[in-house]
Amino acid sequence: MNAVLSKPSLLRRMRPLFAGFDVPLLLAMFWLMALGLLCMYSAGYDHGTRFVDHARNMLLALGVMFVVAQAPPQKVARLAVPLYVFGVALLIAVALFGISKKGATRWLNIGVTQIQPSELLKIAVPLMLAWWFQKREGQLRLPDFVAAFILLAIPVGLVAKQPDLGTSILVLAAGLYVIFFAGLSWKLIVPAVVAGALAITALVMSEDAICQPEVKWPVLREYQKNRVCTLLDPSKDPLGKGFHIIQGEIAIGSGGVTGKGFMKGTQTHLEFIPERTTDFVFAAYGEEFGLIGALGLLIGFTALILRGLVIASEAPTMFSRLLAGAITLSFFTYVFVNMGMVSGILPVVGVPLPFISYGGTAMVMLGISLGLLMGIGRSRRASHHS
Repeated sequence: MNAVLSKPSLLRRMRPLFAGFDVPLLLAMFWLMALGLLCMYSAGYDHGTRFVDHARNMLLALGVMFVVAQAPPQKVARLAVPLYVFGVALLIAVALFGISKKGATRWLNIGVTQIQPSELLKIAVPLMLAWWFQKREGQLRLPDFVAAFILLAIPVGLVAKQPDLGTSILVLAAGLYVIFFAGLSWKLIVPAVVAGALAITALVMSEDAICQPEVKWPVLREYQKNRVCTLLDPSKDPLGKGFHIIQGEIAIGSGGVTGKGFMKGTQTHLEFIPERTTDFVFAAYGEEFGLIGALGLLIGFTALILRGLVIASEAPTMFSRLLAGAITLSFFTYVFVNMGMVSGILPVVGVPLPFISYGGTAMVMLGISLGLLMGIGRSRRASHHS
């Protein structure tokens, strides 16, 4: 009888599942979700069921985050090798018998549905590299970094070959962040940065010569060359390849300081902005909410990134430190690349803006990333209390 009476309530049994969640990270996340829903309602209310689907995707991402956050980092580390091997095997399968759409072979038919395996590598690569460096903690040598670069180059090369420049950049960035946090020497980083800066300067200076139709670029495909040349001078083809960039710049510029107002964006609702609910959603947002709205969005992303770096710096193990740091700076890469391409300072690549852009797969991956970050934050608190 006493056993029945003393049985804990459902609320008390559920409480440990929510214990240790990082409140500042949750606040930044909910702020960005609110802005995402606001923007999607305006940009997508006349675009089928985009708003309802976006809200559903957010709830799904929250559920995924909650489940993933329950897993301690040491259990997550055990998944690193199988997940990486599985992901690379899927990429090889895509290369051999993948489905092609619009000139790109990125999808795999698994009977029930079609999947895009490259999305999995955004998580699998930083997991694998964090596990690799954890195994070599305290005895890191140059060959360990060389091996890490090889582990990174395999999936990046396979994704770039599909071709999917946007995803390959994101996978490459996530891997490089892990290698950087693991202690890569500045003597190797600085020359690479200087070489990159010189290459970009040379590209801008010689735009007239290298962007002629008869000039072939090594490594890059013709459409990728066109993207770079369009970025350098969108006015050369204002109704074709330069249309995206020009319309994005007009929309953001016409928003001014305060914006045109909620649901009053003319560029957005007169269909001038291509992909206004996905890749170019920031142009629609900037037009309606202006500089003040953009600052509100940047404050949310900055808070999320800074909080993630705090969690990374306080993480109890090398694996969780490297993983948290890579996940956090990956958010920065998403934001920088998306806003950069919409504003005309980077080539147009398919990179969504977290929480704001429409997309089910991207939102689920966001939930997994935040769940891993939350789980690392919880493990830190648990190690303090024990």
